[in-house]
Amino acid sequence: MNISKSELSVALFLCTIAAAAASAYAGHSVVASALAETGLQEEQRVASILFAATFSCLIVALLAGLFWILPMVRQQAREQGKLHSLAGLLRQRSQDFERAALTDPLTGMNNRRFFDESLRQYLLEFDRIGRPLGLMLIDLDHFKAINDTHGHDVGDLVLKSVATCLFECTRYHDIVARVGGEEFAVVAPNMDPMEFQQFADRIREAISMSTIEVGNVSLRITASIGLAVSTVGDENAAFLKRADIALYRAKQSGRNRVHAHSGGVIPIGAELIRPYSVSS
Repeated sequence: MNISKSELSVALFLCTIAAAAASAYAGHSVVASALAETGLQEEQRVASILFAATFSCLIVALLAGLFWILPMVRQQAREQGKLHSLAGLLRQRSQDFERAALTDPLTGMNNRRFFDESLRQYLLEFDRIGRPLGLMLIDLDHFKAINDTHGHDVGDLVLKSVATCLFECTRYHDIVARVGGEEFAVVAPNMDPMEFQQFADRIREAISMSTIEVGNVSLRITASIGLAVSTVGDENAAFLKRADIALYRAKQSGRNRVHAHSGGVIPIGAELIRPYSVSS
């Protein structure tokens, strides 16, 4: 049984009252005997009255504390404990809701809200220390056709498969998020341009090796990737725009490829293409 500090304080106070009552009784016995021996009857009568009043007050205080104050304190302690438990539950639920608000429910990845705020903070920090920050936008090729032909449940399987692939290919400090229906984003810090392009192509290749079995049909997944590298004073909108332009060029160039934007330190036309067939 847990005893609160307030209950312990009241119990100590009641013990003190009981001890005072016992001391008063013992003291009165000694004083009454002494007065009786000296024949001071009036003083003995006054002392008895005073003792009776004092002892009665102590007994009343003891009983009030035992049967009124202590139960009330116990009730308040229980209610306080329930309030603490409720507050803890509400804090936990608040954290769960906050995580849910920043997480894509289908894939378990970070969502667009988390991505935008994280990208803003990364841009500020890496601009301050003068280090490169790479952004890749990944768009699945012919995803609408997959949904229209095989259904949204198969489309969901494709999205989950790509999410798993991205989790496996990226580093722990990279930002990985689903930012649209079939669009994903990766923010990769501290990579030089060539290393960043090779990193993106490894991701493209890993996605292109993924397949989804639907009955007797094996669906091939491919993706187009647009790259951009941050420049001094970059903000989210401009940075995303450059990566989006590079993604558009990758789509226009035949899909299933990586295209780097001309802005930043990646040269114009920089493109990595592998001879993988594009799924329909």
